[in-house]
Amino acid sequence: MTTIETATPAAAPKPSRRRGRLIAAGLVILLAAAGTAYWLTRDTDTGAYDPDAPYLDASRPVAERVDDLLGRMTLDEKIGQMTQAERREVTGGDVTAYALGSLLSGGGSVPSDNTPQGWADMYDGFQTEALATRLRIPMIYGVDAVHGHNNVHGATIFPHNIGLGATRDPQLVRRIGEAVATEVTATGLDWDFAPCLCVARDARWGRTYESFGEDPEIASSMTTIVTGLQGEKLGGPNSVLATAKHYVGDGGTVDGKDQGDARIPEEELRKIHLPPFQAAVKAGVGSVMVSFSSFNGEKLHGHRYLITEVLKGELGFTGFVVSDWNAIDQLDGVRDAFTPAEVSTAINAGIDMVMVPERWREFIAVLRDEVNAGNVPMERIDDANRRILAKKFELGMFEHPMADRAQFDKVGSAAHRELARQAVRQSQVLLKNSGVLPLKPKTGKVFVAGRSADDIGNQSGGWTLTWQGSSGPITDGTTILQGVKEAVEPGGTVTYSADGTGVDKSYDVAIAVIGETPYAEYEGDRPDGVKLDKVDLDTLATLRKAGVPVVVVLVSGRPVDVSAQLPQVQGLVAAWLPGTEGAGVADVLFGAYAPTGKLPMSWPATAAQEPVNTGDEKTPLFPYGFGLTY
Repeated sequence: MTTIETATPAAAPKPSRRRGRLIAAGLVILLAAAGTAYWLTRDTDTGAYDPDAPYLDASRPVAERVDDLLGRMTLDEKIGQMTQAERREVTGGDVTAYALGSLLSGGGSVPSDNTPQGWADMYDGFQTEALATRLRIPMIYGVDAVHGHNNVHGATIFPHNIGLGATRDPQLVRRIGEAVATEVTATGLDWDFAPCLCVARDARWGRTYESFGEDPEIASSMTTIVTGLQGEKLGGPNSVLATAKHYVGDGGTVDGKDQGDARIPEEELRKIHLPPFQAAVKAGVGSVMVSFSSFNGEKLHGHRYLITEVLKGELGFTGFVVSDWNAIDQLDGVRDAFTPAEVSTAINAGIDMVMVPERWREFIAVLRDEVNAGNVPMERIDDANRRILAKKFELGMFEHPMADRAQFDKVGSAAHRELARQAVRQSQVLLKNSGVLPLKPKTGKVFVAGRSADDIGNQSGGWTLTWQGSSGPITDGTTILQGVKEAVEPGGTVTYSADGTGVDKSYDVAIAVIGETPYAEYEGDRPDGVKLDKVDLDTLATLRKAGVPVVVVLVSGRPVDVSAQLPQVQGLVAAWLPGTEGAGVADVLFGAYAPTGKLPMSWPATAAQEPVNTGDEKTPLFPYGFGLTY
């Protein structure tokens, strides 16, 4: 755990996303305190630091500034820019000593004070170290804000992408990107590892909910979120660097295995999995993250053809390519150490910044040796640095490196929560209705059951406060049960029992909120199919025995096998993983808004039918694009 969570000296905030320059006298004091004055005054290769250097002149073109800065950098400084470490794996002075270009927070990696101010204090501590390097190159900080600023307690948690795909509303998704960018910049951060543009072709895959759906047209249309995150151009108010991930084909692996192998023809890869990345490049996405997975047996992190020739060449991507978590260590099939062959293969394939969370020192040493041995050409190192530095300049980080502390109140704001509630409403897909829906508001006697009815953690899913997510009251928000009570009371009554105990024929309807509990990548794989477990089946059995009409609200990150239960219930709604604003589910159940969501994936008739996709001549339980209304 890092200990450099120092607060930024108070100063009046500027209107841009970054605040203030460190004055020369203050910087000298900081440098002396850090023991790094040597770097300010002397470098045997490039000479003394020059405060009037062209790269520090914001009026000059970015390309000119990059050229000037690159010409002043040593090999160690260039390698530092290409290195991304996890915040918990650096100690005081490391950012300065190794000239680290980037830090990140993995899922659940948070400062001791998990508030907007706590994040800003942490960020400014690290940034102060970066600005104490010889050339004062700011570090860029990345975080997986994949459905809201989901590491931060109290942030607005939006529906996961699978639900947003059901909305078929690219402009809504752009507005969500803008809201997420605002909350991210409010905590000081620069870079979001989103959006995930995978095209999920098999619901057994544990990352299915990170996909907008099974059709490349959905994901391509939703690249509006890139503009939402970055703005019309980088560097504007509340602009964060977006990341198109995971390049490419991770949604098409055999049997839906995470980090598996997409054994498909290149024609299929280009038809199904590449188009969303092409759309993201067209939208100006600043970074692309490579997939852990393989394409026909070759790991993507070493795939020069797909990274350099297709992405950078054919698609014309001018941003930088970042690896996934320790992924280059998988190139030789053994996860033990970064071998010289792994490092040189990844860099020569086109990886520009390498996410090496814990063993970043080892990576730096190996890459330096590989360059000195001639196995990685300096042209490749310089190209990677040009791409990284260009985005830092475009973001305005050299002019405004520190956190903007004027927007703490935007994190979890009422406006953002209302936007999230709208997204929840639009994501609901009505799959069955035997005349029971919509329910009557402010009247009647309603029984609510199911372990996900009153559980913010369950309805938010993975990547919420922690990597895998967890059940329980993990953050602020409104549960589905609270939304139902808001819709019914006063005037009617709502009774809740998680397992259905106490239900009888006197109730007008029973709402069963069941489905999946939180998970994320790898641990979410279900090779035997996605099914309801005994807890949920027992709850449904209890409700059915009472002879009351049953409406099932399915909280899940993907289609679930409900074929056997479907004839026994009167209503079925796919609520996906709605996030913190569960009242949006009740808005649709009680008719304040008609359901408009359409299935972003084919719904399998049985667990054994997977994979099932539109056009494959299989007959799903509900076809792609299905959705009732009233």
